[in-house]
Amino acid sequence: MSIHSVNTEAARSLAGIMGFELLPPAGRAGHFRPVRVNETLTLDFMTVPDPQGHHLAFIADAAAFDAVLTRLTKGGVPFGNDPTTPDNGRIDHPPCTRGLFFRDTSGNLYEVMTSE
Repeated sequence: MSIHSVNTEAARSLAGIMGFELLPPAGRAGHFRPVRVNETLTLDFMTVPDPQGHHLAFIADAAAFDAVLTRLTKGGVPFGNDPTTPDNGRIDHPPCTRGLFFRDTSGNLYEVMTSE
């Protein structure tokens, strides 16, 4: 598997789960795989030899949260209400009405929250 296919896989996965747009490769030699979050923000995925996971949090309205939850469930992607157990299947989240965490294959921890 090439370095570009790994970052494309992670970017495609996040875009699919969150309902974001996967953009064409960018940067010199196409080494970034951008995901459009909104009109002014993209997350640019780049594969590195020894990835270290990061925590990225998103606040969503109720409909967007429900859509993410549906895609996670249908895709068989584990999720949970706690960063230490992101696979417990719960969405009760102490700081908000509903929230969840899930991981990608690079070790990134994503959090989606809604207060609606």
